[in-house]
Amino acid sequence: METIHNYDDFVKELLHTGFSLGGENGEGIFTLCDSFGEEVAWHTEQPDTDPWEWRMRVLKERRDIAYGKYFFKKSGYITKEWFPYFFAARRGRRELHQEYEEGNISHYARRIYELMEEHKELPLHLLKQYGGFSREDKSRFDSAVIELQALFYISMCGGTRKKSEKGEEYGWNSTVFCMTEDFFEEDVLEKAKQIPKQEAYDAIKDQVYRLNPQAKPAKVKKFILGK
Repeated sequence: METIHNYDDFVKELLHTGFSLGGENGEGIFTLCDSFGEEVAWHTEQPDTDPWEWRMRVLKERRDIAYGKYFFKKSGYITKEWFPYFFAARRGRRELHQEYEEGNISHYARRIYELMEEHKELPLHLLKQYGGFSREDKSRFDSAVIELQALFYISMCGGTRKKSEKGEEYGWNSTVFCMTEDFFEEDVLEKAKQIPKQEAYDAIKDQVYRLNPQAKPAKVKKFILGK
């Protein structure tokens, strides 16, 4: 691995590795954070050297990198090249309503997904508002949003600030979600549907061990399948 000094270095290495945990704890799998140079520092708000800024930059500036809560209920990156393999390993040709009927998807996840089906793209605060989710629902709501990302039903696609009744922006950025089918071009998911689940699993596993030969099998399985 090359030392990462800035955003451009990060993107270059990510496109080479194909995926990475988003934070400094690689869960025994792999994170590009281990290659950060001394110039890189979190929460400085410097777009070129703050990894916290890179999350939204890849979503805003590029169409070949996905970012979201993909691994161990934590953030991570997946490139366009590797996205079909994760999609095939975790979701394949299955649809959410089928999964719900079989008890594989939570009630909260279904409610959120149906809102996304209707609106196609929503910031997090409006997703809560339109769904009528209360403070008491916070834990189950947050878990369901992560669940839907990990199973590739919804994807982060950017950020926006809340707006007052006068149309003025205020407060912190709110994450914007879209349907996963709308994040990449149609050919990416068509490719995913052509890859057998076991073939996808083995391809990701082989890449993990190229990046980290000491990875534990149980961790690798959870990393690949998202659960």
